[in-house]
Amino acid sequence: MNEAPSHLKDSADLLTADGFATGNVWYHGTSSSLVSSIQSNGLKRSGDKAMKKAAKSTMATIGNSYTESVEPVFLTQSKELAYYWAQQTVRERNVRFEEEENAVVFVITLPEEQNKSVRPDVGAASLLMIEEGEEYMAYVAKIYQDCNAGIPDIDLMKASRLEYLNKLGMAYIDKDIDAGFVSLVSK
Repeated sequence: MNEAPSHLKDSADLLTADGFATGNVWYHGTSSSLVSSIQSNGLKRSGDKAMKKAAKSTMATIGNSYTESVEPVFLTQSKELAYYWAQQTVRERNVRFEEEENAVVFVITLPEEQNKSVRPDVGAASLLMIEEGEEYMAYVAKIYQDCNAGIPDIDLMKASRLEYLNKLGMAYIDKDIDAGFVSLVSK
């Protein structure tokens, strides 16, 4: 994965030996092709309709049924970590659509009541067992090293819920986020 552009490098301000600081400001990384929809409609659970439609079509072609699941909105407290996930989204979309897309990051400032609904993403433990997860762990480890914060000390199978949030920056909210709370991070 590519290193985050300088305007997204915020880990030095957020990272300590205990992990990434958390507040009511969150970030979400995605593809540039989704910007206008997100700016108009906000962040929706299972929001990439084009990818869902493509998966459904593929499954129908091979004779399997497709049950669409409702995924939460994935968040992180760091622009730099959101950029990683944005690159993943662009890579996945490029396989399907072969369009010119770029990684973008949105900042989300949640009101206190909605902020209470943000949860550590412990379900990510299974993701971290595959190649993409190994890449993410390497990306996070490099950020820790660049910030002189040591290495992320976490046993993925025994970690507490909060370690996934604090040490790995993995969170989600199982609610849609109104467009009024979302804006594109620019240079």
